[in-house]
Amino acid sequence: MGNEVDRLLSNSYAASLVYVSLVVLSLIVFLSVFELVTRYNCWKEIKNGNVAVAMATSGKIFGICNIFRFSIEAKVSVYESLIWGIFGFIILLAAYFLFEFLTPVFKIDDEIAKDNRAVGFIAMIISISLSYVIGATVIL
Repeated sequence: MGNEVDRLLSNSYAASLVYVSLVVLSLIVFLSVFELVTRYNCWKEIKNGNVAVAMATSGKIFGICNIFRFSIEAKVSVYESLIWGIFGFIILLAAYFLFEFLTPVFKIDDEIAKDNRAVGFIAMIISISLSYVIGATVIL
């Protein structure tokens, strides 16, 4: 199977489709996990116009995709790219919990659910910023 995948990935167009498919599937899984750990329903809140949730979710999407971008750019195998994506997601998830822990004055989830855009913006920037740091560590 490994040889077939390697042969498939030697074609630039096929490789592009494989990597994009991998990232889209990973996004679905990772965002589902985020949905489980937040106290609000992301997609329902976004549908209702909650900008804070949209910003926080956008930061997560950008962060995950950015980590994959670094791994693809590093020319590692598709399997290593997936491992880096999972690793990056775990760090972003840990950062989410750390952000919640380090702000004992208020609950992050509650503020984002109430459309507190300042909190949503900070959550977005944390995800984006960390994705660059994580990405920079890909294949040191």
